[in-house]
Amino acid sequence: MNLDPGGGVRRRHGSEHPHPVDVHVGARVRLRRTTLGMSQEKLGDAIGLTFQQVQKYERGTNRIGASRLYELSRVLDVPVSFFFEELSPGTAAAPVGSGLSEPPAQPFGDAAGGNRERLELVRVFQRISDATLRRRLFDLVKAIANGYFRA
Repeated sequence: MNLDPGGGVRRRHGSEHPHPVDVHVGARVRLRRTTLGMSQEKLGDAIGLTFQQVQKYERGTNRIGASRLYELSRVLDVPVSFFFEELSPGTAAAPVGSGLSEPPAQPFGDAAGGNRERLELVRVFQRISDATLRRRLFDLVKAIANGYFRA
């Protein structure tokens, strides 16, 4: 990434589109933040940024450096690898400006888009203290989603 003479950031390869990996990582930040019920402002305060900067990270507009990603993992209580989970090899290899820079589908929905029941389900699930029970419930839900149980 290079600074342009006007003080903005110019993307590599001359594209104004965010890289698909940056979009994916940003979506994972947003997923975890909303799962925890944390506002962009609260996350920004915790890592010394404005909520606008958090927005840019979440959209993939601004890249997240390694030290900032580590800081985010600590504040959001996930390993750094969480931000790269579900990243397909095709997305990782996609060239900038390829049209593949759309945000990935959110596995637990978008609270702003009316999927609050999904977010609530995740919060309730996280309150199950028995790890074995949590895993069995997870396996059951996966089996239902994969069509193993037909109504």
